[in-house]
Amino acid sequence: MVIKSLHDAGIKSEWAYTAGFASIGLSFLAWTISRKAEDAGVDRADRWGIFVGHWAPTFFGVGNALRSYEK
Repeated sequence: MVIKSLHDAGIKSEWAYTAGFASIGLSFLAWTISRKAEDAGVDRADRWGIFVGHWAPTFFGVGNALRSYEK
């Protein structure tokens, strides 16, 4: 039902895959910025990187579901 709604909204599987790869890069960027900009130490930077890094599998899963639906 959700995948059908995403497909009907015009979202393509390639976009979901691109978002997955972008979130990997964004995870590294969030870790780097947090590490340098905040005085909270590496622990908080690690949490930011892991938080954003968890988005990638979701985007890849949505991409796989959309690809299956498109076929």
